[in-house]
Amino acid sequence: NQLSTNQSLGVKVATPVGNLVGQLLFGWLADVLGRKRMYGVELMIMIVATFGQALAGQAPAVSAIGVIIVWRFIMGVGIGGDYPLSAIISSEFAATRSRGRLMTAVFAAQGWGNLAAAIVAIIVVQAYKTSIIAAPFPAVVPVDYCWRLLIGLGCVPGVVALYFRLTIPETPRFTMDIERNVAQATADIENVLTSGKHVEEDAIVQRVNAPKASRADFAAYFGQWKNMKVLIGTAYSWFALDIAFYGLGLNSSIILTAINFGNPSGLKSSSLYVYQNLYNISVGNLILSLAGLIPGYWASFLVIDSWGRKPLQLMGFAVLTVLFAIMGFAYDALNASTAGKNAFVFLYCLANFFQNFGPNTTTFVIPGEAFPTRYRSTAHGISAATGKLGAVISQVGFAQLVNIGGTGKFVQHIMEIFAFFMLTGVFSTLLLPETKQRSLEDISQEEQEGYIQDAPPSDPTNGSQKQLIFGEGAGMKQRLPAGEENGGGPGGEDPQHSAFAEPSKPSDLAPRDNPKKQLTGNQEENPQAVLRKPSQQKSKL
Repeated sequence: NQLSTNQSLGVKVATPVGNLVGQLLFGWLADVLGRKRMYGVELMIMIVATFGQALAGQAPAVSAIGVIIVWRFIMGVGIGGDYPLSAIISSEFAATRSRGRLMTAVFAAQGWGNLAAAIVAIIVVQAYKTSIIAAPFPAVVPVDYCWRLLIGLGCVPGVVALYFRLTIPETPRFTMDIERNVAQATADIENVLTSGKHVEEDAIVQRVNAPKASRADFAAYFGQWKNMKVLIGTAYSWFALDIAFYGLGLNSSIILTAINFGNPSGLKSSSLYVYQNLYNISVGNLILSLAGLIPGYWASFLVIDSWGRKPLQLMGFAVLTVLFAIMGFAYDALNASTAGKNAFVFLYCLANFFQNFGPNTTTFVIPGEAFPTRYRSTAHGISAATGKLGAVISQVGFAQLVNIGGTGKFVQHIMEIFAFFMLTGVFSTLLLPETKQRSLEDISQEEQEGYIQDAPPSDPTNGSQKQLIFGEGAGMKQRLPAGEENGGGPGGEDPQHSAFAEPSKPSDLAPRDNPKKQLTGNQEENPQAVLRKPSQQKSKL
């Protein structure tokens, strides 16, 4: 009346394998086709695959488990696509000073989804309590209703979010740096900061020459150790984390059962036992979510822009190394008494907390910031896919090792293995730059001055004194009159002084080598409009 080792492994590993494919595929597509075009496509894949799982059946040629595994792989592709897209869109729209908090808030929604799943599980099991207890053991029919409802209801939040994803505007950084359309980027950001509406698709096209993504350019950029070490750092840190994160998350019921936490009192051959077991697992997941996952996310939210990403990740990996070592080496002592079992659950919740108040959050945030626009989504996808490779290895290893010496007897040694990988994460974190309070252009480690050449002619009908500096990432940096660098508005920018302000007159675009040269028009009337050199200019995004 339970899945075999290989069946259980197939169900658990199908989604991370799909994640890996989706992260690489959608990460690349988002850099090629655009963030907006891909955002929503991956959610539709998730919705269809989730609904397909809920309707899975079997036939003479195929088992229900086989059908579920196929649908979970497809669902995983959609979920995988969500990683780079959500990270990059939030990163490229965010103000520098609050970018970490915005990206963390986006990622922290995962914790609320985890909590919602645990609550729905409890509600569904309670709703079918009478039917489960009354049904002949092993209560196949009512339990079948339970799991189909539990999985199928996962479509609901996806459907709600779909409209917003399909109507989100393209990020101005993609429009500027990759499509190289300065006027469209200007109009997009102005509309977002003022009316919140997306600019019409047939807006005037105004282009500049900017570096294009290509195999040769990719090799040249990541061929430099200063850039390659960042990709290695983000990828391996995510890999080390997911070894433990998915090893725990997808096997929490096995671990809780191994220490007899909330052990059912009914006979193992009774339907009462079936109900109690399902209920206890649901409550256990609720406890883990409330005690560890959600507080960890929001603790990260509070400090990520003040402490910084790198210290937070280092602290998380260090504490996790200690926690897993204690749970592993003291496993027998903890499992010897009721107080010890409660202490183990407490340590387990702490591990969940410090995974999220640490590397689980920062491994999502840093790759969304540390690379240039033309490779930002691709590099994030590579990092996330490497993490999911760790999840797959963890699941395969867990399944093969956990029952060595008897059911659940190898759990203590698995904890020790997790401790080792957390220690390696400390060293990979040292390869990473600190990205807090730095513009995406600065973090990209590419020279900004003269980066984009042949600026297009500006609109002579616009009398604004605002001017543009062209650069990677945001693509443009605003040139403001003195004293207006720190306006109000979203993220600290005044809507009238937005990041992608349209240049006023051809005369306003003074030569880069001498900004004080050729002052005409508005600049003659307002000497304060004389511009600082690009290297001294703040990025407004």
